Amino acid sequence: MAGRSPYATLLERVPVCRAEVELPAGLTRYRVYGTADAPAVVALHGLRGEHHGFEPIVAHLGGCRVVVPDFPGFGESPPLTSGSHDVAGYAAWARDFVTAVAPRGQAVLLGHSFGSVVAAAAVADGLPVRGLVLVNPIACSPLAGPRVVLTALTVGCHHLAAALPQRWGEALLRSRIATRIVSTALVKTPDRTLRRWIHAEHDRYFATFADRRVVLEAFHAAVAHDVGEFAGRVGVPTLLVAAERDDLGPLPAQHALAGRFGAGRLVVVPGVGHLAHYEAPAPIARALARFVAALPVP
Repeated sequence: MAGRSPYATLLERVPVCRAEVELPAGLTRYRVYGTADAPAVVALHGLRGEHHGFEPIVAHLGGCRVVVPDFPGFGESPPLTSGSHDVAGYAAWARDFVTAVAPRGQAVLLGHSFGSVVAAAAVADGLPVRGLVLVNPIACSPLAGPRVVLTALTVGCHHLAAALPQRWGEALLRSRIATRIVSTALVKTPDRTLRRWIHAEHDRYFATFADRRVVLEAFHAAVAHDVGEFAGRVGVPTLLVAAERDDLGPLPAQHALAGRFGAGRLVVVPGVGHLAHYEAPAPIARALARFVAALPVP
């Protein structure tokens, strides 16, 4: 049961194709879900994720064409050919990618977790989009969250991985034990079948990174930045989808963040945490569909 997505039946109805594009910083591979004539949503995944993470939302979302790239160095995309895998490097890549797949500012840009920071940075730096959607946005420093012990263990694990010889450092980062500790801490659903499937997803895809350098650069960027750094320079309609039990983005911080956007709106999904895209994709899809439908026609 853990091997089959609980959203598989819905997802099978959605057209999907695999594509790739050569950008100034190298090759990016991506998936396109939906029909070509639908409004475009470009979705940026979180740290150690890749395109599969958005499929539960895609399964519940009608009327949109969702373009999901694998970040350079993760999933099927090779690392950047120049620059670092940090917020600045990924924001520059995102600007090039969105421009290539949805020119003339036709897309809505969506980011989850670390992807929310990259998406906000790209728009703040001038990427033209119809709107911005941030799911489980990093509303404050990840080091300041309520899971102090887990945070310290995670940071310590990455420092150890950096200090070890290459082979052993990568083995630690790919370790299923380390993955399961983080996965168990983030999952909030009481549904045992859903929990097993989420853990299986993390086992499958958390280790699909190119090498240690990519992970360490991205991790240090993820813990050093939050969306608030860029909110004041975002001038497009913005939807924040927060989770009631998100340890990496507590609700008080989410409300404060929403107030920093000139045209920001906050929707709270009850009962779930930082993996809301796995645990409650239907309400996220509904909020996204309403937001896209309300935007001016380009």
